[in-house]
Amino acid sequence: MIIFRISNKASILIASIFLLMSCDQDTSSSLPVTEPQVKRPNILLILADDLGFSDIGAFGSEISTPNLDTLAADGVRMTNLYAAATCSPTRSMIMSGVPSHRAGLGNMVELRKPNQMDKTGYEGYLNHDVVSIATLLRDAGYHTYMAGKWHLGYADDQSPKARGFEQSFALLNGGSGHFDNSPPNPRVKKVIYRENEQLVDLPEDFYSSQFYADKMIDYLKTGENDDQPFFGYLTFTAPHWPLQAPQDYIDKYAGKYDEGYNVLRERRILKMQELGLVDPDAKVQASYVPATLDWNSLSADTKKIRSREMEIYAAMVDNLDYQVGRLLDYLDQSGQRDNTLIIFMSDNGAQLGLSTSPDWVEANFDTSYENMGKQRSFVYYDAHWGEMSGGISRLSKKFPTEGGIKVPGIINFPGRLENLKGGLNDEFMTVLDLAPTFLELAGTSHPGTTYEGREVLPHVGSSAAPFLNGTSDTIHDEDYIMVWELFNMIGVRNGDFKMIKVPKQFGTGDWELFNLASDPGETTNIRDQHPEQLQKMIKAWDDYVVENGVVLGE
Repeated sequence: MIIFRISNKASILIASIFLLMSCDQDTSSSLPVTEPQVKRPNILLILADDLGFSDIGAFGSEISTPNLDTLAADGVRMTNLYAAATCSPTRSMIMSGVPSHRAGLGNMVELRKPNQMDKTGYEGYLNHDVVSIATLLRDAGYHTYMAGKWHLGYADDQSPKARGFEQSFALLNGGSGHFDNSPPNPRVKKVIYRENEQLVDLPEDFYSSQFYADKMIDYLKTGENDDQPFFGYLTFTAPHWPLQAPQDYIDKYAGKYDEGYNVLRERRILKMQELGLVDPDAKVQASYVPATLDWNSLSADTKKIRSREMEIYAAMVDNLDYQVGRLLDYLDQSGQRDNTLIIFMSDNGAQLGLSTSPDWVEANFDTSYENMGKQRSFVYYDAHWGEMSGGISRLSKKFPTEGGIKVPGIINFPGRLENLKGGLNDEFMTVLDLAPTFLELAGTSHPGTTYEGREVLPHVGSSAAPFLNGTSDTIHDEDYIMVWELFNMIGVRNGDFKMIKVPKQFGTGDWELFNLASDPGETTNIRDQHPEQLQKMIKAWDDYVVENGVVLGE
C-alpha cells in the first residue's frame, strides 16, 4: 500500500468518499446518505483495570454506576467480549490488532522467564513488528489522545508519543498508588509517568481516575473546534490494587458488605439472572479457597477488615463511573457525543487476593484499619470478593478461564445498533477485533506487510464495523478459533466450545473441554464426549504455537 502524506482536511474528504463508495447498497436499514451520515466517527475506548464481569450495575452489581448504566441503556451490552488474562497482553492486542505473542507481550515484562528473554514476541514492550492503531488513525487524519496506564514500554521509542498519540499522559508501569507514585509491588523500583516527550511528577492533589479524566477532557478541548475526528484512549488504573479512593466515596458504602461475600454473591447472581446475563439453571464453579468461604466462621475483626476492603473497591468503581460521566457531559456540551463511538470494557477479569509479598507491604505502608483506602495504604480485596466480582465465571485474572478473560463490555454508538439498544448481545468479540473495526469506521485500512520501510504484521482480528452499522448480525464465522496463552496456561475457543489447560491446583492439569452455551461456569468437563472437537482444538493450539512463536516459560 502506498501511503500519501496529505492534509488533514484532504484526508477527511478522501475518507468520506471511501465510505460513500463502500456503503452497503441495501439502504432499507440505513438513512439516506448525507454529509453527517458519512462523517467519520470519533472513537473513544475506555478501559477499566481488573474490573470483574459483574462489577457495574448494568451487569448485576449493587455498586452505583449510573453513567455506565445509562451508556449501556442507550447502547448494547456485549456479553461475549474477551480480553487477555492480564493487562499488558490485552493492551498490546488493542494497540496492534495481532496476538500478544507477536506484538511483544508473549509474557508480561515483569514475569518473563530466562528462556523467553531473547525471543521475538517477548520483548516486554509493544515491538516494532506492529504498527499501532493510534499511528494509523493519526495518519488518517484523526487526533489521537491517551490518558492513563500504558504498560507497553519505557524507552522513548516505546512511548505513547512514539506509537502514534498526538498527546498523552501515561503511567508507564503496570500499577501505582492512586494518590501518589508508590510502587505496586517490590519488583517496581520507581513508578514513572510521562506526558508526551517528558517524564513528569504528579501534582499534590492527584487521584488517578479524576486526573486521567481531566487530562482526556483537556486534550479533547484542544481539537474540538477543528474538523478532525478523534481517537481517545482513556485507560483507568481503577480498580487495580492498591485499593484507594476518596473518603466520601468510601463512606458511601459503609456497612454495605457486612453480610459477607456469600450473601452478596448470591444477590449478584440473582440480579444477573433477572437481567438475562445468567441462565437460572447455570452451574456455579465451587470456590477455589473453600477453607475461608464461610463468612460466619470469621472473627469480628476479620469481618470488619474484609468489609472495608470491599467498601473501598466499590468506592473506586463508583468514582470511576463519576469520571466517565464528566467525560460524557463534556462530549454532550461540545456537540460531539452524537458522532462518537464509545466502547467501555475491562482489561481482564477480577483479581483474587494479594499478588505480592505481605512482608514488603507491612514494611513499606501504613496498614492500619484507620488508614485503609487512604494515601500510603496498601489494600487488596479477599479472593472471595474477587469470586463475587466474576459472577458465575471460573477463577480470575491471569487464568484463561472465563473469570480471567471474559469482561464486561458496552458499545454505545448513537444512531447505530438501534435494534439492539438497551439489550444484550452474545456475539463473540475479542480485543483483536478493535483495531480493524476502528480503521474501517475511519475509512482507512492497515498498510499490509510494510509501513514506512519496515516489515509489519497484518491484523488478525475481524472488523465489527458491519455489525455496528447494522449490515451484519455477526462478527466472526462459526469456524473462527481464538487462542490464549499466558504463564503456560492455555485457552482455545471455537463456537460454543472452550478448551483450557490450567495447573492441577485449579483444574485437572490436562485438557478440559466445556460447552459454554450450557455450562458458562466451566463446571463439567466433556472432553470424553467430544473427542473429535477436542483434537480439533488441540491442533489449533499446536498450529498457533508454530505460527506465533510461542515459548512456554521454564
